[in-house]
Amino acid sequence: MAASVLRTSFLPMLPSQDGYNSISSMNNFTADHHKAHRKSRAAAAKLETGNASKDRNAMVKREQPTRQNEHVKRYLNFSGEKPFTPILDTINHPVHMKNLSIEELGKLADELREELVYTVSKTGGHLSSSLGVAELTVALHHVFNTPEDKIIWDVGHQAYPHKILTGRRSRMHTIRQTCGIAGFPKREESIHDAFGAGHSSTSISAGLGMAVGRDLLGKNNHVISVIGDGAMTAGMAYEAMNNAGYLDTNLIIILNDNEQVSLPTATVDGPAPPVGALSKALTKPNSSREFRQLREAAKGITKQIGGTTHEIAAKFESCVRGMVGGSGASLFEELGLYYIGPVDGHNVEDLVYVLNEIKAMPAPGPVLIHVITEKGKGYAPAEIAPDKMHGVVKFDPKSGKQMKSKSETLSYTQYFAESLIAEAKQDDKIVGIHAAMGGGTGLNLFQKRFPDRCFDVGIAEQHAVTFAAGLASEGLKPFCAIYSSFLQRGFDQVAHDVDLQKLPVRFAIDRAGLVGADGPTHCGAFDTTFMACLPNMVVMAPSNETELMHMVATAAAIDDRPSCFRYPRGNGIGSIIPPNNKGTPLEIGKGRVLREGSRVAILGYGTIVQSCMKAAELLEMLGISATVADARFSKPIDGDLLRQLAQEHEILITAEEGSIGGFSTHVSHFLGLNGLLDGKLKWRPMMLPDRYIDHGSQNDQMEEAGLSSNHIAGTALSLLEKRWEGLHRLTL
Repeated sequence: MAASVLRTSFLPMLPSQDGYNSISSMNNFTADHHKAHRKSRAAAAKLETGNASKDRNAMVKREQPTRQNEHVKRYLNFSGEKPFTPILDTINHPVHMKNLSIEELGKLADELREELVYTVSKTGGHLSSSLGVAELTVALHHVFNTPEDKIIWDVGHQAYPHKILTGRRSRMHTIRQTCGIAGFPKREESIHDAFGAGHSSTSISAGLGMAVGRDLLGKNNHVISVIGDGAMTAGMAYEAMNNAGYLDTNLIIILNDNEQVSLPTATVDGPAPPVGALSKALTKPNSSREFRQLREAAKGITKQIGGTTHEIAAKFESCVRGMVGGSGASLFEELGLYYIGPVDGHNVEDLVYVLNEIKAMPAPGPVLIHVITEKGKGYAPAEIAPDKMHGVVKFDPKSGKQMKSKSETLSYTQYFAESLIAEAKQDDKIVGIHAAMGGGTGLNLFQKRFPDRCFDVGIAEQHAVTFAAGLASEGLKPFCAIYSSFLQRGFDQVAHDVDLQKLPVRFAIDRAGLVGADGPTHCGAFDTTFMACLPNMVVMAPSNETELMHMVATAAAIDDRPSCFRYPRGNGIGSIIPPNNKGTPLEIGKGRVLREGSRVAILGYGTIVQSCMKAAELLEMLGISATVADARFSKPIDGDLLRQLAQEHEILITAEEGSIGGFSTHVSHFLGLNGLLDGKLKWRPMMLPDRYIDHGSQNDQMEEAGLSSNHIAGTALSLLEKRWEGLHRLTL
């Protein structure tokens, strides 16, 4: 029975969830139903009186097992053997789901979970988030008609079930691998991927643009933005909701609330609690039926009378909101969205009914459906540790134990964290800042040691940068650790709030260069280009983990201007670590020569220096003497070193794992302005090609980019006499 969909512990708690005549049936309960669910309604009443944060979770878990029409729970197969998926086997396209019953849709969600665990256990990837949206994904594709209707996933790592249901199941074993399918929605990959999303908090803006575009073109399709898993902490989401409320176009926003208002990147002791006031606000969203009816009446009067009554109606609405909504008035309704929920995100029947009701409305305007889900749902290891199972390598499906390869060295991220801790032990003004990435940036280790000096600001890189600027203005020494591709979001703040004012904020730029399986959305290609163009910025890149520790010390010592240092994804090379992980400040703007040669000079910037050293060894095997130098700094650049290399060698090659406009551009400016290109010197820059490189292993990406040691040596040979013989021998 349709009305039974809302006989849960969620929707009855909000007496105004309808707000429209077309969904008034949502609150039409029979007398028998009221008796059967008195406990649920009593708990809901407690929520309405302000006890939401205490009682919501308990109520969610208590109500579900007592549903009279609940189908018998299936025991899911996580044995490691290919699961039996009779319903999923019939789904090659979303249209194949249209005739499935509610019970079959529920079973399909279970089969999706089995398929996800079976597949991701063999490939690695994002797991917990996708497990949590199995029912939601099934309901969306059952109710709506992609690709005509647009479903935008935000964040993109929730989209694995979507990929399986939209014709890519047979290729899931290639996900995030070279020449395989992407780990995020990708427009080039499928017509069902309405919008690419590797970063977060973009779905509402994109969806609103699509909705307005639809209206301008006279179309009548639906646009659905699915946002959650931390994405609601970014300001862009609120900018979009504010604009959506003003434009009042038809747009469906689904807030997937899995209690991860901040990313689940974990502290050393376990999952990180949600950060920010929003996490508390989401526990007690409310709306008022009486207020909405009054608001609609006010709108009707305004339309009929027109003129100056708009201002009066606005004041009336604000006044009534204070009287009726009280402290529980929904943040989302304040932004002009119709709020519906919370809805049980693991009850397909509820989801299908609510989505069908919204779909049937002729002009609902912007609607936000608050869906409660559990991250990692259905797979015990992911339910217990959603943070550790958020992004996984290959693992044992039975136990969830990940098969992490052992390395003799730590990751660059860990070396950075240990070095920062060493600096902070001696300087109590040092603080750490990250944008919901404590585990990813290593600052969870710093937080363990200095809990009062580490700040997680949520997925809010722009705020993180200016927050750091404010700290610096008060004499503190902020280290702002952000992935290279995520720092792109905060560039205006870096330029205007930090560099222009010469505030000594230190930027630790993780995941610089090619990042492997995460692909172009996370590739750190552009940071050297956009940081080194700023007049006051000191820009560094270490060639190994020892140099990284020295650069942490250097940044800590720079107190009259901003600075940054970039380092890659991956492990160190085993260089000698300074005592107690405490680096020594470097002389600003000075590089170093690592290997003396005569004919060829190879100048590397960053960890690509290791490939430059291997290239020199290859050239030596061919009887060609090569010098290798480590630039260390892109800005200020080492002019003395550049003169030496240019004047003492026939060939100069610069190598960097960054985009056009980066380190090599600064080299070319210096060489050109100082007349060093006017003679016989042959100079060749090597950098990432002017295109995006798809996901795959980092080694495969380096080969595709033309930045391997063979490519560097080959470039040198191509400029020498008898080059073809040398190139042939190099190939062999």
